[in-house]
Amino acid sequence: MAASETAPLTGRRLRVAVIGTGAIARDSHLPALARLAEEGETELVAAVDIDAASVESFRAEAGGALRGYTDLDRMLGEQRPDLVVICTPPTLHRDQTVAALRAGAWVWCEKPPVPSLAEFDAIEAEEGRSGGPYASIVFQHRFGSGTRHVRRLLAERSMGRPLVAHCQTTWYRDTAYYAVPWRGRWRTEGGGPAMGHGIHQMDLLLDLLGPWSEVRAMAGRLVHDVETEDVSTALVRFANGAMATVVNSVLSPDEVSRIRIDCERATVELTHLYGHRNDSWRIAPARDVPDAEAAAWQDFGADVPSSHLAQLRELVASMRAGERPRSSGADGRTSLELIAALYKSAFTDATVRAGEIGPGDPFYSAMHGDAPGWAPADEEAAA
Repeated sequence: MAASETAPLTGRRLRVAVIGTGAIARDSHLPALARLAEEGETELVAAVDIDAASVESFRAEAGGALRGYTDLDRMLGEQRPDLVVICTPPTLHRDQTVAALRAGAWVWCEKPPVPSLAEFDAIEAEEGRSGGPYASIVFQHRFGSGTRHVRRLLAERSMGRPLVAHCQTTWYRDTAYYAVPWRGRWRTEGGGPAMGHGIHQMDLLLDLLGPWSEVRAMAGRLVHDVETEDVSTALVRFANGAMATVVNSVLSPDEVSRIRIDCERATVELTHLYGHRNDSWRIAPARDVPDAEAAAWQDFGADVPSSHLAQLRELVASMRAGERPRSSGADGRTSLELIAALYKSAFTDATVRAGEIGPGDPFYSAMHGDAPGWAPADEEAAA
C-alpha cells in the first residue's frame, strides 16, 4: 500500500530520504531540504549510499536524527519516506526510482533521468494513476522568477510569435575529467554533452517554446577519447513554426549557457552558466514597441533565482495537492525524446520527427542506437 494512502501529505512535514550522498546531494539538495525543514515543510529522515563512510559524513553534515543505510530496500521498508531524492549515476536511476514508487514514495531524480526512452516509459508505468506517487526530474532551470515571467510573455504572445531561437551549452571539460572511468561511456553516463550537460538548456528551451516537431543534427568526437560525442549541433523545428539552433559542447574554453529567442516584437535572451537570476535575462524590444509596453516587459517581479530550492518548493506543493508535478511524465519526457532524436539524426544522417522513436526502434532502447562507430565496441561486435 502506498505511503500516500496510509499517511496523508497534508498537515505534517514530508519525510524525505536521499539516495546517493555525493557532491550534488551535498551541494544542491541538502541546502534546499534544510531551508524547507526550517519552514516546517520537510524532514530529512534517511540517507542511502553503498559507501558507508560517505553516508556517515553526509549525516554529520546534515545534522539532525536522520538514519544512514547502505541498503535501499531496507531503508524504504523501515522509514516509509514520502519523497525519495535520487542523486546516483544515471545507470541506477530506473531501478531505484521503481523501488521507491512501489514503496509509495514520490521521486525527485537528478538528470539525466535514465539512459533511454524505454527506461523512462518503464518508470512512468509504475507511477500512481491518480494523485501519485509520481517521479519528477531535477530541471531547476525551469524554475524561478525569470523563467516564469518570460514563459508568460511567450504564452500570451505579448512579444509576438517566436520565430528564431538559439540554445547554447558550450562548456569545457579537460582530459582529467574523462579519466573518471564512468564518464564518456554510454552505459554509465547515458550520452555525451547533449545528455549530461546540455539537457538543462534544451529542457528550458522546450519549456518556453513548447513541443518540437523535427530535428536534424551532427555529432563528433573532436578531442576526447570517449564512446559518446564531445560536441553536437542541431537544427530544430517547433510545432509553432519557430526554428532553433542547438549547440552542446565540452570543448569551449569560454564557457556559457545561453538561450536567445527572436519574436516578432522583441528579442529575449538568457545568459548564465549554471544558474540564473532576473538580471541574467535581457529583453530588447523592436523599435516600434511603445515605451510603456517595453517597460512592462522588464518587470520580472521579486528575484527568485533558478535553483533546486525553487523546484523543490513547487514539488512539495504538488505532493500536498496530489497533482502531477512539472518535469514529470510526458512533460519530463520531452527533452529526453529530443536528445534521442538528436542522436538518431546525427548517427543516421536523417531528419527525425517527434513521436517516431518508439518500441522496436534501436534508439528507443539505447541513445547510441547500436549505430556503427558509435555503439560500444562489445555491442557492435554482437550486432
